[in-house]
Amino acid sequence: MIPNQWYVVLESQQVKSRPVGVTRMGEKLVFWRAENGRVACLRDTCLHRGVQLSKGKVIQGRLQCPFHGFEYDPSGRVTLIPANGKIAPVPEAFKAPGYPAHEAHGFVWIWWGEQPPEDLAPPRFFDDIGADFSYGSLQDAWSVHYSRVIENQLDVVHLPFVHHNTIGSGGRTLVEGPVVRWVDKDMFFFYVYNRTDDGSRPRKPSEMPPPDLERDFKLGFIFPNLWQNYINQDARVLAAFVPVDQAHTLLVLRFYQRFLRLPVLRELVNWLAMPFNRYIAHQDRRVVETHQVKASAYKSGEKLIAGDLPIVEYRRRRAELDSGVLGSSQVNAERSGGVPT
Repeated sequence: MIPNQWYVVLESQQVKSRPVGVTRMGEKLVFWRAENGRVACLRDTCLHRGVQLSKGKVIQGRLQCPFHGFEYDPSGRVTLIPANGKIAPVPEAFKAPGYPAHEAHGFVWIWWGEQPPEDLAPPRFFDDIGADFSYGSLQDAWSVHYSRVIENQLDVVHLPFVHHNTIGSGGRTLVEGPVVRWVDKDMFFFYVYNRTDDGSRPRKPSEMPPPDLERDFKLGFIFPNLWQNYINQDARVLAAFVPVDQAHTLLVLRFYQRFLRLPVLRELVNWLAMPFNRYIAHQDRRVVETHQVKASAYKSGEKLIAGDLPIVEYRRRRAELDSGVLGSSQVNAERSGGVPT
């Protein structure tokens, strides 16, 4: 996992009145709601004797350790050591490590890094999914590194093989393009132009007509772990790839729509869409979990092809972030140079 990034780690509905302990980013973390309702996040270990704070409870917005009653505020500072008395000052050293948390769009993010900047901006979301959309959601556990699950959603070549009887039916095995358009250094869209193989040569990205940015079917990605399938103006599929540890990912899938507004019918359609989305995801999961190398890399020894351009672009930017090149110039939208192996 790459530090100093906002990662989606939970859905809002998972954090209610009790503390929630989960493994994220390979760490045991605890989440709870402070007195003002905001989500807080600490490492799930009491400073005193090392037990799990998630086994405790929330008292007036503070997290109480189940062992000796130490109370933590959202910043991680211990505000009460009961054995010392409620008027006793707490030493400054009694502060547990944690991460800034942000809640929006029904998701909880954490800024996973050691020293967040003072001017830390909130995480990004797709600005074309507004409050007029409703959604249904599901969570699915995958036994593979989160980068591999992301790359599966960037893969336009696998559709007629993995999804031959669903979204890839029709035998459109020839991949034209694909065309990648960077919005900025951490967000891009890509366009899929697969067709049946009639013996002609597939066109390169530079030979494809300019896409209609507002209307054409497209897929998008926001670093580090959000993806969108832009079906049309009124329907989307969104995925958050939640890193559990180096070998496990929680895939959060949502179907967004705004073509139905009647509440009962709207919720029914949102619910009915999810079994199909789960089936599609499981067609992928069966194959993706067999990757021999768990995490992807810009230079991995894999023999990539022209149709893998969205994956190459993802790996290139991921390598820049991993090496700390956060201020690099905007990626050339037409870049389609040598494919790394």
